Amino acid sequence: MKRFVQGDNRTQSFLLPEALDDYVTDTNPVRVVDIFVDELDLQKLGFEGVEPALTGRPSYHPEVMLKIYIYGYLNRIQSSRRLEREAQRNVELMWLTGRLAPDFKTIARFRKDNGKAIRSVCRQFVMLCQRLDLFADALVAIDGSKFKAVNHRDRNFTSAKLERRMRDIEASISRYLVEMDTADRQEPTIAKAKTERLQDKIAALKEQMQILKQVEVQLDAAPDKQVSLTDPDSRSMKTRGTGVVGYNVQVAVDAKHHLIVAHEITNNGIDRDQLTSMAKLARSEMGVDELTAVADRGYYKSEEILACHEAGITVFVPKTKTSGATFDGRFGKDDFIYDAET
Repeated sequence: MKRFVQGDNRTQSFLLPEALDDYVTDTNPVRVVDIFVDELDLQKLGFEGVEPALTGRPSYHPEVMLKIYIYGYLNRIQSSRRLEREAQRNVELMWLTGRLAPDFKTIARFRKDNGKAIRSVCRQFVMLCQRLDLFADALVAIDGSKFKAVNHRDRNFTSAKLERRMRDIEASISRYLVEMDTADRQEPTIAKAKTERLQDKIAALKEQMQILKQVEVQLDAAPDKQVSLTDPDSRSMKTRGTGVVGYNVQVAVDAKHHLIVAHEITNNGIDRDQLTSMAKLARSEMGVDELTAVADRGYYKSEEILACHEAGITVFVPKTKTSGATFDGRFGKDDFIYDAET
């Protein structure tokens, strides 16, 4: 190992140990997070637990929890369990929290109980960006992304999926009944064991059928004819792959510094109806009178473009190339020219 850079001996004790602050450079983003959170009035923003209880076990200050949450957002760490591990081993997070390491349940509960307050923090960040003239161009890019919910695909139902599931169960029951008839012609000992096992399977399938009939009632009452049992707000959405049960998160990003100006969570899987609402929200958050928005062809809809124009928002959206007539082998709209006289 000669002529290589040597590390310290793990068992060596140091008379003057290095400070934790030495491991975090002056340009590290965690220093900005630390200053930003310290300057917030968390009680005014609506965070719970700012004033500690007089009795019981001491709790973590919301300031510490918010720093952990923001650090996870900046580093794409969404899981509360992963954030718990990072707080125990990550030097940046140790510096940020003063070596406090809340468990994952505490982190998850903070995120669940302070959703509205966290949105207010996002608004404070946008206001800070305004004061720093980071949104001077008033130009945003709008796009949506599908986020998977905790609801499994088998726990999401549409009319077609429910009908298919019922049909499969009925076919399984019929198959088991045929197998029971076959078992009756076998030896008594074998026939009895096999019949009991098949009867248990049939009883379980009938129970599933009763559950599906209850889902059918909920499905008829649902406005969009779709029901999710685990996460009621989630919906089945098309993606480039096989589809996902989740949410469509709309985001408006500043074109100059790529900062998120506004975001909105919707369970509408189509972006076509989101252009006006997101452009107006971005303009309101940026505090400008005129705004230019850019979006992909998935947002192209004449009614939405007209609404943006009437609201004083300039939008650039490529026109869609899909046409039912072209798909059927007929002439599409692009093959005709409008003649005002005739």
